[in-house]
Amino acid sequence: MIKKLFLLFLLTCWSGIAQSEDQKQIKALYEAALTEGKAHDWLNHLSNQIGGRLSGSIQAQRAVDYTKAQLDLLGLDRVWLQPVMVPKWVRGTPEFAYLETVPGMSTNVPICALGGSVATPLGGLKAEVIEVKGVEELKALGNAKISGKIVFYNRPMDPTLINTYAAYSGCVDQRYSGAEEAAKYGAVGVIVRSMSLRLDDYPHTGAMSYGDTPVNQRIPAAAISTKGANLLSATLELSPNTQFYFKQNCRQLEDVQSYNVVGEIRGSTYPEEIMMVGGHLDSWDLGDGSHDDGAGCVQSMDVLRLLKKTGYKPQRTLRVVLFMNEENGLRGGNKYAQLAKEKGEKHIFALESDAGGFTPRGFSFDCSDANFEKVQSWKELFEPYLIHLFVKGGSGADIGPLKNDDMVLAGLRPDSQRYFDHHHAENDTFEHVNKRELELGAATMASLVYLFDKYGIVPPKKIKG
Repeated sequence: MIKKLFLLFLLTCWSGIAQSEDQKQIKALYEAALTEGKAHDWLNHLSNQIGGRLSGSIQAQRAVDYTKAQLDLLGLDRVWLQPVMVPKWVRGTPEFAYLETVPGMSTNVPICALGGSVATPLGGLKAEVIEVKGVEELKALGNAKISGKIVFYNRPMDPTLINTYAAYSGCVDQRYSGAEEAAKYGAVGVIVRSMSLRLDDYPHTGAMSYGDTPVNQRIPAAAISTKGANLLSATLELSPNTQFYFKQNCRQLEDVQSYNVVGEIRGSTYPEEIMMVGGHLDSWDLGDGSHDDGAGCVQSMDVLRLLKKTGYKPQRTLRVVLFMNEENGLRGGNKYAQLAKEKGEKHIFALESDAGGFTPRGFSFDCSDANFEKVQSWKELFEPYLIHLFVKGGSGADIGPLKNDDMVLAGLRPDSQRYFDHHHAENDTFEHVNKRELELGAATMASLVYLFDKYGIVPPKKIKG
């Protein structure tokens, strides 16, 4: 009994010492981020000197060159570019739209082409409008009511859902596949309510797909601002024969070569085990992509810098990856996973920041129950920094292709209430990112990386045959 009590005492003491060391290291990471952080300066350059970084654009290439140069300056063990072919879609001249109740009586409304859409005819497109709440309503209406008309998808994000990502998921299908489905019933165009909970005049773009629709049967698709959507809906109720006119000049060009930007610190004890952090370097072209996803890129870069700054020597290889083409193809994430598999690389952990630069609340994890229990045991270490959200769920689009049963995938989860005010819109700009919130996110990410590097992951149990 005395021996057991003594062993328990030793284990308790060791646990206390380890936790004390972890507390000191995490505190050092937060203090370094909040007093000597680089994320905000890097984001300032990406946003204000380069701007929106649509895949295949000159701005995207400038962002590749800039971030590689900054990683070179950090003194990492290795920095390189990973070639990847990406789609090149261009918006063209600004879009224009109006609704017309009677000839000569028109009201302009703000629209923007959806990413990947075809152009309207040279002189624009004008037709009557049929309003629906989602793609599921099309079948009930049929060709007779849809053919020759513009389909207006007007299902809003659900304001009662506290998790705004759930609200977004609940209606984004009308943006992504709305044109493909409407074309089956003879529609000549598609207008989609912007994916935003805010009532304003900013239309929100985003990726859309035509599926297997032949090129000559594809119809133009645009997003309308939330205020514009409400006006159009109210007008149709009073004047069902209202016509809608819009003009856009976008086009799809041949694929071009771009790059993922990669940097790493080689592990001192288990260099073959790779832990990575990342975000996507591309953005849409309407704003400057500060929240989506410049913030995630600069936070990921700062994770490695903060660990070096605080004198931490990683046991495992730590890698930062700035992915290209998350927004309209996921080519960068798929290419990275493909090359990792071909090279036989052993990734054990991946963390993505792609939810904006707002105040960090915690993480979501795609992992085994055993690894999630391990994360739960670290809760007390994060409580002083008001990090409280540790949930099982998704991680991130770019790290998703890496998934296997032998690793942990995680996603930084900032406060999401304002994210969709800016997502894919003209107001996703630098002044809407708070410096302190951005730095807190970088420190929170660095803390989780530190803990997984120090303690490793729980390997899956092998089933004996």
